[in-house]
Amino acid sequence: MRLRQIGDVVLTTPAVAALRRRFPDAHLTYLVEPAAAAIVANSPHLDQVVVVPRRGGITGLLADITLGRRLRREGYDLAIDFHGGPRASLLTLLSGARRRVGYNVVARRWMYTDVVNRPRELRRRHSVENQWDLLRALDVAPPTPGGNPVEMPIDMGAASAVRARLAAAGVSSDDDVAVLHVSASSPFRRWPIPSFVETVVALASRTGRRVIVTSGPSERQTAAGIIDNARARLPENERHRVLDCGDFSLPELRALLDRSAVYIGGDSGPLHIAATTQVPIVAIFGPTPSERSAPWRDSVLLFTALEIDGLPCRPCDQRVCVPGDFRCLTYIEAPRVIAAAERLLAARRRLPVSQ
Repeated sequence: MRLRQIGDVVLTTPAVAALRRRFPDAHLTYLVEPAAAAIVANSPHLDQVVVVPRRGGITGLLADITLGRRLRREGYDLAIDFHGGPRASLLTLLSGARRRVGYNVVARRWMYTDVVNRPRELRRRHSVENQWDLLRALDVAPPTPGGNPVEMPIDMGAASAVRARLAAAGVSSDDDVAVLHVSASSPFRRWPIPSFVETVVALASRTGRRVIVTSGPSERQTAAGIIDNARARLPENERHRVLDCGDFSLPELRALLDRSAVYIGGDSGPLHIAATTQVPIVAIFGPTPSERSAPWRDSVLLFTALEIDGLPCRPCDQRVCVPGDFRCLTYIEAPRVIAAAERLLAARRRLPVSQ
């Protein structure tokens, strides 16, 4: 069970694959909320995905009790709560599984039969490794990025739709496509808009490039503004290189990144979707150290982490910015991101075709 967020669900996929290897004949079910369901919908390791809508109040509680009764009837032997929130803890208990593994959370540890300690301090240890602590009692070998990468299988319908959309936008097979994702779940992970504009302009100024700006549903206007501002700063004959392709679903974003030459974005769900592909990645880290949230995949794949070290306020709990200026992000200037992207694009051209 991992109800949300998108990136957090992606980061459970190495554990899902490991559980399938450990229990090859088991029936494996994943409980997830709708926003992140596409991440695991096509997983070859799962027998069933149960999408659990978010509902509040008494209606939501009654729906969860009904779901708990259903799970109990199905007779699960083991439930693993990768989430640890109140709703996930309750559903784990209601499942009736004989063995229930979860974190040592105050006031809810009694809901589990196997309780795993989770230090409160912000450790420089990857989230995949932190989650793997839940698997230790199951005789599952420790993970490595190369041997246990994050996964999101390609959706062939989404891939076909993306190819058609790029062709309609005039993108040729020889064009390098750069994807910049401008959304983040909070201001603590949102790189400044002017910096995104500067980066788009720089990347689009080269012949043979196309730049696509993506965002979450709540920041469509932000993405549109970045596109408009970047086009306004480019010569008229270069503006077509900045594409306005509309929204991409998560499966479409996954397919788009398969076709892309570089991905640039902050510490958000799409960064981890990018990690399920071989696309070169420039990741912009704010309050979270890269050791905790870097793309979890084979180290031979191209990746650059950009962050500001030496700040006394970093890492932080992302509740209040003590300096008030989000300097862990604002101090990362656009020329540094542009240079990193150009290095990865150049390195990608030197790789063998198989890469």
